[in-house]
Amino acid sequence: MSSDAVVLMVAGPHGPRDVRVSSPKRVLWPEPGITKLDLAHYLMEVGEAFVRANGGRPLSLQRFSGGIDGEQFFSKNPPKGAPDYVRAVPVIYPSGRTHPQLVIDEPAAAVWAVQMNTIVFHPWPSRAELSDNPDELRIDLDPQPGTGFSDTIPVAVELKNLLAEAGLTAFVKTSGNRGLHVFAPITPTCEFLDMRHAVIGAARELERRVPTQVTTNWRKEKCGERIFIEDNQANRDRTMAGAYSPRPLPHAPVSGPLGWSDLA
Repeated sequence: MSSDAVVLMVAGPHGPRDVRVSSPKRVLWPEPGITKLDLAHYLMEVGEAFVRANGGRPLSLQRFSGGIDGEQFFSKNPPKGAPDYVRAVPVIYPSGRTHPQLVIDEPAAAVWAVQMNTIVFHPWPSRAELSDNPDELRIDLDPQPGTGFSDTIPVAVELKNLLAEAGLTAFVKTSGNRGLHVFAPITPTCEFLDMRHAVIGAARELERRVPTQVTTNWRKEKCGERIFIEDNQANRDRTMAGAYSPRPLPHAPVSGPLGWSDLA
């Protein structure tokens, strides 16, 4: 056992839990000097909101062997020795195989994931109990070269209005990088292919309405200085960084939920 390990008391729905964090002084983000312990404290502070946004869903962990510049890999099923408050559910992948996928139900599980060197959390758009049927329609607005974050704002607003015409209430968050994620709750009665068709339809209609601002063209040389909407993100087992999830970028941003009135 590492002599510099610390034990954090993490509040949760079943009472406080002790979560051990080894190598707490390990620097994850060199530029601002943010450590593993800093990240654990952050997850404790946003724990309730984090679980509301990402809990109860199949989840992949993007783990790093050192800091953000080190080797990284995705972990889907709970590793051996996971505490009993970290569970898994079987999910079906595009290949047809079934695999146990990790689920986070309380803040202590998120802090435990930090102990396992997780930086980015990737939740599915479906619930653990009905993983084949998404309950969120998610659309990624990705700025192309020559555009930036500010260029995504009018596109996101136009997309919000388009989804409202279809009877959907849209929400927005920063991607944690350069773009925005727009998502809307849906009734979990359709499968992933249906959701992808819906995303394709919304993206093409948005491109038709604002062709100088939006593109669905996969060829980089034809995207131009526009916002790209990638429909592949709507495929089964494809995910986006969850709300409040950190990103492995030098300035240590997070994917932050916003009110529409705050977006500008």
